[in-house]
Amino acid sequence: MKILVINCGSSSLKYQLIDMADESVIAKGLCERIGIEGSKLTHQPAGKDKVEIEKAMPNHQVAIEMVMEALQDPAHGVIASTDEISAIGHRVLHGGKVYSESIVVDEDVKRVIRECFDLGPLHNPANLMGIEACEAAMPGKPNVAVWDTGFGMAMPEKAYMYAIPHEYYEKYSIRRYGFHGTSHMFVSGEAIKFGGLDPENAKVIVCHLGNGASVSASIGGKCVDTSMGLTPLEGLIMGTRSGDIDPAVVQFICNKEGKDVNEVLNILNKKSGVLGMSGGVSSDFRDIEKAKADGNHLAEVALDAFIYRVAKYIGAYTAAMNGVDAIAFTAGVGENDKAGRKAICSYLGYLGVKIDDEANDVRGKAAVISAPDSKVKVMLIPTNEELAIARETKRLI
Repeated sequence: MKILVINCGSSSLKYQLIDMADESVIAKGLCERIGIEGSKLTHQPAGKDKVEIEKAMPNHQVAIEMVMEALQDPAHGVIASTDEISAIGHRVLHGGKVYSESIVVDEDVKRVIRECFDLGPLHNPANLMGIEACEAAMPGKPNVAVWDTGFGMAMPEKAYMYAIPHEYYEKYSIRRYGFHGTSHMFVSGEAIKFGGLDPENAKVIVCHLGNGASVSASIGGKCVDTSMGLTPLEGLIMGTRSGDIDPAVVQFICNKEGKDVNEVLNILNKKSGVLGMSGGVSSDFRDIEKAKADGNHLAEVALDAFIYRVAKYIGAYTAAMNGVDAIAFTAGVGENDKAGRKAICSYLGYLGVKIDDEANDVRGKAAVISAPDSKVKVMLIPTNEELAIARETKRLI
């Protein structure tokens, strides 16, 4: 069985064709600048040279058609025809309160995706375009929606309800949803397997740390809390997002700077985080590390604040679960920054966490990085959202 995984952004489309017999990637690629001048498809067949195709992509349907052509091309293709593709799995950002489990797409699913445009204005429209483009290019093939909010929908009311008038929840579905859900689902499950933990009762904290960052707590693979909220703005300090902040700051800046709420939220989403804290050094944590090493005080404060915030969430989620069996680091920063992992864990001595420096000297591959006598297993577990989506798609069809 071969499954095509599609991840549509507002002007991009990432794809992987996965052979589910051994879960190997047959080909992968990226369509960039969809609807913008200079659009390009980069196609990477397994074991072959990368191919770049520059061609106008006015919309996602044309991008999908180009992907299909690339997959079937006599020179760099990997399938004879689309008959070899059993189904298409889609990352869909938001299903609102209606859908929490992955589902085969029908008209009602598309209706819900459309109704959630205001909850995911950048992603949901693109996700729907990707689904409809696949339906047009491959009529009759099942499409599966895997919700980025799905993992967080398992949270209990005490974790997901905001302390605002209840009518806003009833009228507008305002609640905490959580994001990076496919990654948290995959990594929490892999941590249980890799660490040899009880699949029914293991208490796992996943730290998905990258330019976008979030922390989740789960018991037996079911989410009990996660740091992002109604939008991905809540929670940790990130590359450009502020994370948790006193809501009155928005009003204060509006009044002082003569800006409206939308302008200030744009600042909190795109000009804050370590970029803003460092005085504009960068949103890339590697650049912040270098600036800190060069003696930049604001970069040092930004990095220290990020590490501190992650450690605080780990402590809070340990309390929420009344204990923790494993802590797993994942995503770009979590998988590659050994100094950051150690710095975070230096706050966790009260849990009996001990890091093995030699074991922690690793990047991008699954490993237990805690010492043998550590009371909590600390791991590095590479995330693989595409494989998680493919597995969900296979399960449903």
